[in-house]
Amino acid sequence: MIQIRKNSERGTADYGWLHAKYSFSFGEYYDPKFMGFRKLRVINEDKVEPGQGFPTHGHKNMEIITYILSGSLEHKDSLGTGSVIYPGEVQLMSAGNGIRHSEYNHSNTELVHLLQIWIEPNVNNEDPFYQQHDFKNINEKFILLVSPNGERNSLKIKQDIKLYQGRLGINENLKYKVENERHAWIQIAHGEMILDEQIHLEQGDGVAISDGDILNFSSNNSQCQFLLFDLP
Repeated sequence: MIQIRKNSERGTADYGWLHAKYSFSFGEYYDPKFMGFRKLRVINEDKVEPGQGFPTHGHKNMEIITYILSGSLEHKDSLGTGSVIYPGEVQLMSAGNGIRHSEYNHSNTELVHLLQIWIEPNVNNEDPFYQQHDFKNINEKFILLVSPNGERNSLKIKQDIKLYQGRLGINENLKYKVENERHAWIQIAHGEMILDEQIHLEQGDGVAISDGDILNFSSNNSQCQFLLFDLP
């Protein structure tokens, strides 16, 4: 089964300093047909104005992934972490039994454009922790960003999921096998591509795939960067 979530159909919010699109119900945006997918609870695409951001706030029992599309994001948290995240880098914050943090656009002149992703953990109330890694110099078509065991220098998550960054050059093809009883979500980060020779996807589009299958990704005259969630 394939369910397409077009960018044009996502929820939106505009607070002046924040311009957001929601793939799933979040905050004041509610769509009973899109409450999440499997253990994937949130995909928010945020554009934050220069020098603006989210003041200190709390999270609990959620795995929170930040993926930068452009610009830079400054992070501070109650663990004492202070960092800046750039394109090619990925942050994973395991909120555990409670963490407080702030996120601000690190630039006073340019927007920061990012995806914030929430995944429900398979264990609750453990100690929180923070991870960040730079993947931009890895020359692979599928880069493993997040995994339960932290294999291949990926970030370690408290859930049985794997998150990949897929890269398609012009006129390229890729395949990925979703095992039986596993599921996948595809989120287009940049560019456009064709899924299974018939589904045209553009930036911001998402696709839910249930029941194991071999997925075929192809590009024509555009490069494409996408996220692939392999989910229980």
